[in-house]
Amino acid sequence: MTIVVPQSVVVRVPGKVNLQLSVGPKEKDGFHGIVTVFQAISLFDDVTVTRTEPGTGITISLSGDHTHGVPGDATNLSAKAAVLMCEKFDLPADLSIEIRKSIPVAGGMAGGSADAAATILAIDAIFLLGLTRDEMHAIAAQIGSDVPFMLTGGTAVGRGRGDQVTSALSRGTYHWVLALSSVGLSTPAVYEECDRLRAGLDVATPHASDQLLQALLAADSAALGKGLINDLQPAACSLRPALRLILDVGSEYGALGSIVSGSGPTVAFLVADEDHALDLSVALTSSGVVGNVTRASGPVHGAKVIEVN
Repeated sequence: MTIVVPQSVVVRVPGKVNLQLSVGPKEKDGFHGIVTVFQAISLFDDVTVTRTEPGTGITISLSGDHTHGVPGDATNLSAKAAVLMCEKFDLPADLSIEIRKSIPVAGGMAGGSADAAATILAIDAIFLLGLTRDEMHAIAAQIGSDVPFMLTGGTAVGRGRGDQVTSALSRGTYHWVLALSSVGLSTPAVYEECDRLRAGLDVATPHASDQLLQALLAADSAALGKGLINDLQPAACSLRPALRLILDVGSEYGALGSIVSGSGPTVAFLVADEDHALDLSVALTSSGVVGNVTRASGPVHGAKVIEVN
């Protein structure tokens, strides 16, 4: 039996929203322990990894709707994932990585982490490594805290730095309206502002919300909307006061729940169904407080090979 070695692999990978993001106190190493509930949603990047001639190195090219501010060099998380994979498995580090972006950049939706996860899966496929999901997760965790979840997708609970991922029991499909910003927010800056706002307060060790997990298990969108939590939201709103106006518009037009996703500035509104999503999208667009609005649903699968050549 002849084994066909791929020359090029395309992986599709989703963005995410955080249904919960609870942030513990700042630790001695400067990081925060967190508990988060992720949901992968139907905004996707496509990452194509292709073998290239010896000596060409690892190159990054970008296209699509959301490329502004995305690095096209070795600082891109996809490039870091490729370097790590090539070093770990002694692979030729001559690869072209083409990223077609539809996930907003610096929007709290883990677009960079998603692309890194896609690159890990693509290199596994192109070099026929046959890695298990656990092995890929261990590599992903070395790149960034959101990367392991982007491999799996669905709905999951993240602990530690967010990289200790366990699947959450979830039923049903959830509909989201996303208010996007043309200017991102720095995650370190949001955490720093969170620490400033909480200075002197007794910050509890975070835990997963029973209310939220029960709502997911019951496929109860209304209960889920009431249970959305983000400890970074006050900090994001402090740095970007316009986010409060966007949150108010969503509430006024009947969103079941609203939350700044991750460190922001994307604002995610949970709605009842596709018709409600369309109505809220029109309302947000006509309000004048939102630059760009899109719709998505979740949960969806994580990184997935869609083409092999």
